[in-house]
Amino acid sequence: MVWNNHEPNRGMKMAKTKKKILGLIKLQIPAGKANPSPPVGPALGQKGLNIMEFCKAFNAATQKMEPGVPVPVVITAFEDKSFTFETKLPPVSYLIKKAAGVKSASKEPGKTVAGQITMAQVKEIAETKMPDLNCSTVESAMNMVKGQAVSMGIKVVE
Repeated sequence: MVWNNHEPNRGMKMAKTKKKILGLIKLQIPAGKANPSPPVGPALGQKGLNIMEFCKAFNAATQKMEPGVPVPVVITAFEDKSFTFETKLPPVSYLIKKAAGVKSASKEPGKTVAGQITMAQVKEIAETKMPDLNCSTVESAMNMVKGQAVSMGIKVVE
């Protein structure tokens, strides 16, 4: 029997080829409360993805979180109608409002103060949110959080 040295992969399974990405979908959904109604249904339906499959997977992935916490999610849709998703940490604005104990930010930031947070709380939020922010040090993350707080009408105290 003669082996053909010019075909090294003959008889071997080929490595899986990468799936072709159809698009990315970015949504913000309350933890454990994904359902087929808007915004989830229409966004996934446009790409032809299985809406209920996503809802079940998302709710299972976020069941350990506090119910109702807004969770940013990035869904990668593939041409074969499959998908993957990545959940992120809650938005900085949500974490600031929770730390300040207010329901909503100031209607007139810079004129009226909705609440206040301490530098310790700012540092805690910055350290929590660090993986999702595009900064390299905790100090720069703290500056981003302070800026967000000021723009919401939340006073930062020492």
